[in-house]
Amino acid sequence: MSDDVPVTAAPTGGAQETTMTDGAGRDRSGRPADRPWTALWVSALTLPPLALLAAASWFGRWVRPGADDWCFLPRVRDDGISGLVGRFYLDDNGRVANALLVGAYAKFQVAGHQWYPLISGVLVLAVLWAVAVLALRRAALRTPRGTALLAAAMTTALFLFVTPNTYKTFYWPAASVSHTLPPVLACAALIPLMLARTRRGRALAIAVAVLMAAFLATLSEETAIVVVMVLLAALLVSGRVVPAADRGFVRLWCSGGIAGTAAGALVLVTSPGSMTRRERFGAETTSLLAPDSLAASLRAFAEITVTVVTTWQYVGAVAVGVLLGLLCRRADGTSPRPPAHWPLLTAAGLVTLLVSGYLCTVIAYPVFQDRVSDPSANRLWNDYLLLYVILLVGAGALLGLAARRCLRRTAPAKAVCAALCVLVCVGPAIALTNLDTAMRARAEKWDAQDRRLREGAAAGERVLPYERLVISAMLEPFSEGGERYWPGGCVADLYRLDRVTDGGRGR
Repeated sequence: MSDDVPVTAAPTGGAQETTMTDGAGRDRSGRPADRPWTALWVSALTLPPLALLAAASWFGRWVRPGADDWCFLPRVRDDGISGLVGRFYLDDNGRVANALLVGAYAKFQVAGHQWYPLISGVLVLAVLWAVAVLALRRAALRTPRGTALLAAAMTTALFLFVTPNTYKTFYWPAASVSHTLPPVLACAALIPLMLARTRRGRALAIAVAVLMAAFLATLSEETAIVVVMVLLAALLVSGRVVPAADRGFVRLWCSGGIAGTAAGALVLVTSPGSMTRRERFGAETTSLLAPDSLAASLRAFAEITVTVVTTWQYVGAVAVGVLLGLLCRRADGTSPRPPAHWPLLTAAGLVTLLVSGYLCTVIAYPVFQDRVSDPSANRLWNDYLLLYVILLVGAGALLGLAARRCLRRTAPAKAVCAALCVLVCVGPAIALTNLDTAMRARAEKWDAQDRRLREGAAAGERVLPYERLVISAMLEPFSEGGERYWPGGCVADLYRLDRVTDGGRGR
């Protein structure tokens, strides 16, 4: 996929602007249509975040099951994906879309866990890259080759690896399916929207919005909340920021997404599994809107906000945005101005982020209590964290557009932003290297124990010892000083045993 935006591009209003180039490759303004040196250094800046993603994907070969995965593996092995879907819908939580994705990797047992980081990482990058390319095309903006890929790669790296617990965000498939992939899938629904040109294309875009929203509602309640808040905000500002020719289509698309989310939520809350879950947690779920719970959720969200805002590496998103604003130009070669309604867009984005983040905390707090703001549980933040990173890129782009009109020379600003793009990748690289060491050590012990348990079961043993193999605060049998057995029963089911005992006792 090339991210070099074509010379002919259609702005949002539907009209086309065409740039005439001469034999030397210059546009009507006399500027070079593509500066090779600029394209070269921009493309070079994509290497650090892409290297992070490649290394992290390679380290995925050390991933081994843990926590909930112990329970998914025997279910899918014995009953197939349909069996897991039935279990989720009828008994566990009603999240049928979640069961489909979990079953897709659990079907391959341990190999599915090892391949999951690579597949999910490529998917995140591909979706964000496509969205960046199409967004520039719809805005009738041209950028040096590599700019859209840089924005997508940096957003991917910041979203996946600038986190207190990369293992739960990227490597643990169950958490990724529930909190990391859903916001990316929501972004994927933008692709048909931005490609739509004909009546049939617009009908397809609306259909995709409805179906994707319904899917997300049965995949992740938190992401569904973020989706609804974003769509409501888009409806509210559409009268000011969307051209009249596209306004009706955009509003219909947003309404379709909200309707799809409502339909999926209805399937979820009326499912026997969701009812069972509410009965299981009892008072916790009924206290969702209690004043004490709302106040505690607000305190927890404030703690999360402080943690995220003070994570300095997110400045890389602003730096990429500034570069985008400094490098982009209109089809005729002139410098674009910041959107006329940028204060409205900025305010809408900030309010949407804060409200959706708080609501996500509200629905998670009754179950997780004070742990909802613990960095080890940061996977619960990912549903709105991608929106945060994208908004930072947008804010940086506005700064870049303003800076190019105020600064006589933009080269120093570009150099600072380029340096930041490299610098923010250093910390995650070190953290990933340390995590690779820990994952490798656990994988070696896990494989040895796996062989021992399988051999014991084959020899007719019904009860065998299990040694806890904890990584990144993941749950293992016999936690809490050996008092908590879960998921020991699932471990026993996987190896066809009656029970496993605490192999760490007496050491």
